[in-house]
Amino acid sequence: MNYLKFSKFLYLAFALYLVYDVFKIWNIDRSRAYLSLFLLALAIFMFFFRRRFENKSNNSK
Repeated sequence: MNYLKFSKFLYLAFALYLVYDVFKIWNIDRSRAYLSLFLLALAIFMFFFRRRFENKSNNSK
């Protein structure tokens, strides 16, 4: 279960890549940029969700 501590940081890495992707393709293809923005918001949400879930499980132990 040690991988669960590091998996939340994969969401942040993915979010950083999506920020780069949005800036790169904003003027080229707006629809793809909007999709990347949606995935960026989802990745950030998942990071905070996983962090909260990990804190809850640590407090219950």
